[in-house]
Amino acid sequence: MSRCPNPPAGRHPRRSWRHALALALVLLAPAVALAASPADPAAAAPDFSDTRLLRFPDIHGDTIVFTYAGDLWTVSAKGGEARRLTAAPGYASQPKFSPDGKLIAFSGNYDGNNDVYVVDAAGGEPRRLTWHPSFDRVIDWQPDGKSIRFQSGRESNTGRDLQLYTVPVDGGLPVKMILPTAGLSSYSPDGKVIAFNRVTTENRTWKRYKGGWAPDVWTYDFAANRSQRLTDWAGSDNFPMWHGDTIYYTSDRTDRLQVWAYDTKSAQHRQVTFHDEYDVKTPSLGTDSIVYENGGWLYVLDLKGGQPRKVTVSLHSDNVLTRPVIKSVAEQITSAGVAPDAKRAVFAARGEIFTVPAEKGDVRNLTMTPGVRDLAPAWSPDGKQVAWLSDQTGEYEIWLKSADGRGEAKQLTSGSKTYRLQLDWSPDGKHLAVNDADMNLWLVDATSGASTLVGHSTTGEIDNWSWAPRGGWLAYAKGEANGFRSIYLYEVAGGKTHRVTSDFNDSSAPCFDDKGDYLFFVSSRHFAPTLGGFDLNPLWTNMDGIYVATLRADVAHPFPPESDEVGGDDDEGDEGKDAGKEEAKDGKKSDKKDKDTKSEKPVVIETAGLIDRQVALDIPSGNYMRLQFADGKLFYLSRPFTPGGGRDDGPGAAASVMVFDMKERESKPALEKVDSYELSADGKQMLYRSGETFGLVEAKAEQKPAEKPLRTAEMEARVDPRAEWRQMFRDAWRQERDFFYDPGMHGVDWDRMYQRYGQLVPYVTHGADFAYLLGELISELNCSHTYVETGDVPKSPRVGTGLLGSTFTLDEASGRYRFGRIYNERDWNSDTPTPLQAPGITVAAGEYLLAVDGIELKAPMNPYSLFENKVGKQVVLKVGKKADGKDSREITVEPIADDGALRYEAWVQANRRRVDDLSKGRIGYLHLPNTAVGGQIGFAKGYYPNLRKEGLIIDERFNGGGFIPDFFMNILRQKLVNLWKPRYGQDWRTPGTAFAGHMAMISNGYAGSGGDALPYYFKYYELGPVIGTRTWGGLVGISRGLGLMDGGGVTFPEFGLFDMQGKWDVEGHGVEPTIDLDNLPEDEIAGRDPQLEKAVEVLLQKIKDEPVQVPTSGEFPRDK
Repeated sequence: MSRCPNPPAGRHPRRSWRHALALALVLLAPAVALAASPADPAAAAPDFSDTRLLRFPDIHGDTIVFTYAGDLWTVSAKGGEARRLTAAPGYASQPKFSPDGKLIAFSGNYDGNNDVYVVDAAGGEPRRLTWHPSFDRVIDWQPDGKSIRFQSGRESNTGRDLQLYTVPVDGGLPVKMILPTAGLSSYSPDGKVIAFNRVTTENRTWKRYKGGWAPDVWTYDFAANRSQRLTDWAGSDNFPMWHGDTIYYTSDRTDRLQVWAYDTKSAQHRQVTFHDEYDVKTPSLGTDSIVYENGGWLYVLDLKGGQPRKVTVSLHSDNVLTRPVIKSVAEQITSAGVAPDAKRAVFAARGEIFTVPAEKGDVRNLTMTPGVRDLAPAWSPDGKQVAWLSDQTGEYEIWLKSADGRGEAKQLTSGSKTYRLQLDWSPDGKHLAVNDADMNLWLVDATSGASTLVGHSTTGEIDNWSWAPRGGWLAYAKGEANGFRSIYLYEVAGGKTHRVTSDFNDSSAPCFDDKGDYLFFVSSRHFAPTLGGFDLNPLWTNMDGIYVATLRADVAHPFPPESDEVGGDDDEGDEGKDAGKEEAKDGKKSDKKDKDTKSEKPVVIETAGLIDRQVALDIPSGNYMRLQFADGKLFYLSRPFTPGGGRDDGPGAAASVMVFDMKERESKPALEKVDSYELSADGKQMLYRSGETFGLVEAKAEQKPAEKPLRTAEMEARVDPRAEWRQMFRDAWRQERDFFYDPGMHGVDWDRMYQRYGQLVPYVTHGADFAYLLGELISELNCSHTYVETGDVPKSPRVGTGLLGSTFTLDEASGRYRFGRIYNERDWNSDTPTPLQAPGITVAAGEYLLAVDGIELKAPMNPYSLFENKVGKQVVLKVGKKADGKDSREITVEPIADDGALRYEAWVQANRRRVDDLSKGRIGYLHLPNTAVGGQIGFAKGYYPNLRKEGLIIDERFNGGGFIPDFFMNILRQKLVNLWKPRYGQDWRTPGTAFAGHMAMISNGYAGSGGDALPYYFKYYELGPVIGTRTWGGLVGISRGLGLMDGGGVTFPEFGLFDMQGKWDVEGHGVEPTIDLDNLPEDEIAGRDPQLEKAVEVLLQKIKDEPVQVPTSGEFPRDK
């Protein structure tokens, strides 16, 4: 059987959607970590008499409340022993004392969602105050102490513009405050003015950020309806805290976030704190002091002229989440393979290597190394050993161990300097092939560990390779300068490399037959586009065919001509006999074939002319990968394109293993609905994955899933959280070191950053705090697209709250709730229904909601509390026009989980109507929510209906990015070239989708990534003015993640933008508008949109000054 692995992390510049499947069913590319050394700060013993990683502090009098390990604790402002206030599986954060100090409000994630809670400062049972499924974050108490101020996106139009709400401490309906967008905030002493941040960036993992989304401190005078910007630093000015005549805030104008002070009388700014290593984090104002976190410690700043004072906190907890435990790791499998005889399968899961029997026997853990990550196992061809990659010695090296688990593991390689990804044995067991982050493919001697470079790529990792029988040759796919891949052959004995396919086609997934006569591969040579519905732009899908080349000139054609002859042999011509397909008269295979198959004779390849000795398999074009050959049959994976425009390589994709019979010359399904597969070395069995299920079936056509899946549920490992956190911290640090696009790490001393933040690792006792620490580490790169994904973190089961696509208001006279705004503007591209508007169901704004499922609704009940756990269920509402219930009616509805799509569509349609009204129908409008599929849908819905308008506004505010937006530019750049005159009807235009009028774009600081590129290209091509504010400033990109041991991960930007003059551009700054115009709070409060109105004004003036000239035809031609 010829193994044709496609190792992980395959990325292709030209075909970025084409993700190669990994060797041995790799499902997540491996991550590597360095083992902790004695000098490693992450391995030091924690000193809980001076505990660190104390977060979200607040102070009242001489008491501090803070979060540690997901629970609330209190301690004296002088320091000492801390006392636990809450204990729950969820995470409690943002605690705030009430003005009288008797209560503490906090954000609690107790039912799978962040909601507002309140608890007695002395302890007790927390009371829940909010039930909406949006993320509710406590900001502070209102000055009168009767309600709590929190931030939420529950009424956001775009999901990115968040607002402030207040909820009564005794319960009731949250009420939105007047500010259009706001978060961190603090009232003036008289309560008439509020200082606030309009944007929320304090939790972003991007230090020293200076883009268009950078926060400033503003004030808003409620009586005068007037806002004022107080800070103008290019970076971050956050956490306003109003004390007397001074507004304190944090600012990174000296690189580190420090406490600064703004004198409201003199309008002067001064620096207050001077920390060197760490930022001032989450400061909070008390009566005459500010408490904050710095380096994981708490500090109290005396506002009467004192200096910051460190608070030494002694914290002794049971730290139950740090206890080593035995856990099932079946849901954390990252790669899998199969033994040569398929009696066992091998898996990597949560850093351990397991073998699982096909039927009988126990599941074995070969490694048993908590805190060390072992990955990418590969079974030796003789079945005696398993090789894998391990970070046990400090870098990612190859290790070997007896497959039966006996004896000690042996380290094969040493001195690795970069990230190794995958490995695979040669059929003779003499070598292993391994690729790395430096885009190299290596040959490693399986005895000595000596390494030989096979090939190097400059356009992506070498991740498709295949061994020839007996291991004398290695075929692999490597990217070329034009972005296509070519197939190369490497001769192990001579060390020579030969390219055997043209760079005019993208070729991949090479695979030898089991005799060494043929080379199979996938190549994209089928050009049958699907034409667009609005234009003739082609969509290139199903381009792959499978091709076979003879390895020597004397090898017979794989599919010789066939002819039925009287008295002749069935189905075969003379060439077929010469190809070794002889059979004895009794129908049994001859000894000749058996001897040829088992021959130890080296494979001979004539590379000259091989490129011309190719034929195509007679199969339909499709999307093919992962070729493997066994017993005269070629197996391959066929995976359809998804509606999103790419090939889905993830678990659950509707892929099929196909088998092409070389003798019968036809292809049939072998197994359907799989994610990946692997043939055993003898070619008789097939290991497959379907979702979270693994199974073994016979390798032949028309198979069904195994009746008894492999017992992966029995894979258990001893999980030591502290050891894992040490390993994963180093792992994340290494991933940035080896994959960050700038090898100079943006000038950051990366070793020093490891030391700086590694000190805090011993104090981690909760997965969420570990994620926070990773964020602090990677944010030092001062770069966009550096994100953290949490892994094995304690989570409470989510109990969803159903929504009706409406808001509520309180009728204070009756204590009844009315329907406020009802969102009826449905987007038919979305599967979000409108619960209150459907055939037979009509509810009007202003009507009363009197009861839910027979439970009477009346203040101070929170109306959302009655919809808990009601998503998608039939709910009976009692509604009516009168508060007393007279003439009421009952309707049955099905609440939805999220009404964001309804609110967004309502906002877009309102903007469209406003533009239509202001321009009297002369200007069109469209909004692009992102530059991914959603943006393409928004473009199609808004662009094509407006093609005959005189002007067009492209609104990309709040654009969330996605793909590089050349698709949009290719359409917008079109110029009208000519028209066509039919006898009847209006003229036709060419290009048919060219917009002949004037265009303008609107943008703001929320638009980033692809949302940065849109106005960047729009300005570059001089398509029109950009109106609004500077964009986010994030034009580096990510293409994958390698994951961490517990299932979490970090991202690492792998490429950055530079302009045609060779200068780095946009990243960290954003795109400047042509017309700089902000929508001030008072404008939005009044219902105005100055940016949109200015765009209409500019275009109307442009239309007046330069009327759109579309010619009409002259007289019809006449024969002279």
